[in-house]
Amino acid sequence: MLGQGTTPAGTDNERQAAAWVSGMFGQIVPRYDLLNHVLSMNIDRYWRARTVARVSHVLRKPGARVLDVCCGTGDLMLALQAHGRSAAVYGSDFCHPMLVAARRKTEHRHTRPSLFEADALELPLAGASFDLITVAFGFRNLANYQRGLDELRRILRPAGLLAILEFSTPPNALLSQLYGFYSRTILPTIGGLLSGSKDAYSYLPESVRKFPDAEKLADHMRGAGFGNVRFERMTAGIVALHLGERTGERF
Repeated sequence: MLGQGTTPAGTDNERQAAAWVSGMFGQIVPRYDLLNHVLSMNIDRYWRARTVARVSHVLRKPGARVLDVCCGTGDLMLALQAHGRSAAVYGSDFCHPMLVAARRKTEHRHTRPSLFEADALELPLAGASFDLITVAFGFRNLANYQRGLDELRRILRPAGLLAILEFSTPPNALLSQLYGFYSRTILPTIGGLLSGSKDAYSYLPESVRKFPDAEKLADHMRGAGFGNVRFERMTAGIVALHLGERTGERF
């Protein structure tokens, strides 16, 4: 069982952890997109494009229903809609300022994704509602990872696809050390200067350090009832994309 979740410093339970994460993201919204591009050296655009390519077969299905959970300011959600023009695309997040920013990006679009505010652990949705669910750099921030997998599986249709794009630990020891140095020293400094919140960008490397590696996350997805689970590492393993399908029964 994948019982743990994010544990920001100073929090003692899941409710406090969720409130801390939501508040932290609310503070950095004005510079969030800029920081994503700067700190990743624009590689974040490639990560999202790769994800869309891997789920494009679902996006092309007539009448496909797609949900981007923890959608943030909406970049992946909008990319999904652009490649699945007949799909009904939705986005959810529990941080209201993030949703406001996402809504602004949709103002001049002919077709707008539907946005709603909700915690990923308790989505106000009927079971078996979606053909595709994506989570980009948000799963790591859930207060309970096991409950997150259970909830996402609940709202997937049979054979529906879950795609989790998340930071990971490079398997190469030297690269892991170099990435660790960058994330512990350079990233908080730049992130703090540009966002005004050093705590937010100190939390990032610590949350990655505590998060299961790619193999373990794949195992937990299988244990939660996902089949045909596979993953691919990107950018030397700094990021991993996991894919899994809802099966009829838990293993």
